[in-house]
Amino acid sequence: MSTVVMNASVSVDGFIADENDDPGPLFEWLVSGDVPLDDSGVLKVSQASYDHIRPYWDQVGVTIAGRHVFDITDGWDGTPPSGIDHVVVVTHRGRPEGWDPEAPFHFVDGIEAAVDRARELAGDRIVEFAAGDVGGQALVAGLVDEVRMDVAPVVFGSGKRYFGSVRAQHLLEDPDVVIEGNRVLHLRYRVRR
Repeated sequence: MSTVVMNASVSVDGFIADENDDPGPLFEWLVSGDVPLDDSGVLKVSQASYDHIRPYWDQVGVTIAGRHVFDITDGWDGTPPSGIDHVVVVTHRGRPEGWDPEAPFHFVDGIEAAVDRARELAGDRIVEFAAGDVGGQALVAGLVDEVRMDVAPVVFGSGKRYFGSVRAQHLLEDPDVVIEGNRVLHLRYRVRR
């Protein structure tokens, strides 16, 4: 069965964007190196970041995101980000009107349904939850196996929280990955069961 990972770039004070959904300098690390991360020619990271991120991206088969993220990215123009095969969108509104039914996007109502559909699509590849409200709901529901954070050296003070509206304590294991890149610290924690 596939591993379920919650992942995002995050400020040192725990935010994935400001109040207006602007990630600001959180993604500077993706353009602060000299090693191409993908074929776009835009993303260039340090060698340490590349050695950590590229193998992870290559293992991700499905990303699960909420409707809010889908809407603010304009559905990635119908092409899943970072070479991912499928996106599962958690929404109570269903597929947008006029959306191409052949695009590899799947619209489901609820976190558990999203994980079920994503695991079916991913096979033995990683299922990735976008951080924020949907990822936080998955953590609370006990559906997340590990948490990955790309911590950027910035303090937002307020904004969209990495764990969304999670208000209760959830224990993680000690970090089993700690990698310093340019403008980023990559961390990975297993979720304590």
